[in-house]
Amino acid sequence: MSDDIADVRIRDVLDSDLEAFLAYEHDQEAVRRSRFTPRPRDAFLKHWRTSVLGDETCLVQTVVAGGDVAGHVVAWWEGERRFLGYWLGRPYWGRGVGTQALALFLALERTRPLYADPFHANTASVRLLERHGFRHAGTLRHGDHEHVLLVLPDQPGG
Repeated sequence: MSDDIADVRIRDVLDSDLEAFLAYEHDQEAVRRSRFTPRPRDAFLKHWRTSVLGDETCLVQTVVAGGDVAGHVVAWWEGERRFLGYWLGRPYWGRGVGTQALALFLALERTRPLYADPFHANTASVRLLERHGFRHAGTLRHGDHEHVLLVLPDQPGG
């Protein structure tokens, strides 16, 4: 596909990346697809600086595509389960950025099993995770919304 971006990499998050993350979180189409309620700016920055960047058990990386901040990928603990999440800005959707970024991130994040829970109707996100070996493991509810529970097992095919 001619729109693919060849230069995709991940790196540690800089505080200056947070403004791009905030803008991507407030994109109305992204909100519709994810069913995630965007946070007001102050709450967003506080969450990122304390709960994400301030949590030494989180692995979080900025996705850079073509030299620009394209989004982020993060892994965190929720009880006994390690979860993966990501958010890409709309200009980077459908261009191979998520596929490349997730492959790079999964090489760093070695915890298995690893879980993800995208909104059930976000088929692009579900397909992206499946391409990387995630398998259906049930459903979860977040408020009024059903999410698919996916797991990247300990062993391939597990």
